[in-house]
Amino acid sequence: MPRGLSWGGRGAARLRLCLAAGALAAALAPASAAAAEPALSGSLHAQPLPVPPGWTEPRVVTECGGAVSIYNTTQPRYDLFLPASDKASGAAVLMLPGGGLRVLGAGAASDAEIEAFLARGIAVMRLEYRTRQVPAQSIPRACQPRPAGAAAAPPMRFPALEIVNGNANPARGDAVLATVLELATADAQAALRLLHARGAEWNLDPDRIGAIGESAGGGVAFGALLADAPVETKPDFLISIFGPSLQDVHVPEPAPPLFLVTEADHGPVTDGLLAVFSIWKAAGQKVELHVYEVPNFSMTIDLWGPRLFDWMVERGILVSAGEAP
Repeated sequence: MPRGLSWGGRGAARLRLCLAAGALAAALAPASAAAAEPALSGSLHAQPLPVPPGWTEPRVVTECGGAVSIYNTTQPRYDLFLPASDKASGAAVLMLPGGGLRVLGAGAASDAEIEAFLARGIAVMRLEYRTRQVPAQSIPRACQPRPAGAAAAPPMRFPALEIVNGNANPARGDAVLATVLELATADAQAALRLLHARGAEWNLDPDRIGAIGESAGGGVAFGALLADAPVETKPDFLISIFGPSLQDVHVPEPAPPLFLVTEADHGPVTDGLLAVFSIWKAAGQKVELHVYEVPNFSMTIDLWGPRLFDWMVERGILVSAGEAP
């Protein structure tokens, strides 16, 4: 690990346990027959960003059983998926993958979500945001198959964590985590700004551009929402799939509607999203929470998608093509 970027301590261990395992969800999803092709892919910025000192590990992409994992991103990039023109509703989501801020999970699960959004006329920008450095020599271990006859891993247990002000960050005070989260949040803000800047070109309604974050990606989405920043860098609605806030939560003005999904036994993740729900509700703001009694990391859009799309219609986010919002 480069000097100044070591990652250790009890809080970091909790982070790896509570968040990094979110990348496993991609591996649990069946591969789709044909993934949608992006209408546009590219670097988020016209010029390369400065790289923090010591960030020397190369970007690595691995694929294992339909799950794609991306390590050591230092230059954020995006894939833009646009619905067919006769289906386009004008709504869009910025998709923020999970992976504990140390890896980004993509592949079959991500593709299935994109297909579902496109089918409802919703544009998707999938963002590869900056993540912490992982030594290249340690990455291949994640792709090694389980030895024949090896026992299945026991259910994951999560250490207790006191949720303070909706903050479910298991590594509070960790300077490395704070830096990585700050960079990832800046990337999300830049992506939202780009969606607004080119919204007319891509047939997007500037008042219906939201974010969907999974696992640590939810924390990045909350980071963009809670930042003291221009409105075009904030989501108009936020969808969190077992992705709690990694910082103290306050209710901004205006406060966008939230759609929160988690499993019943996901430890601090469950508790953190329950806390966010309570904070939003106490402020009289629109928020919906679904807690499913299912194994952690097993949820797919087949479970929570139908209600999400109904919620988007009810909130005026999703309208038929050609219909005024």
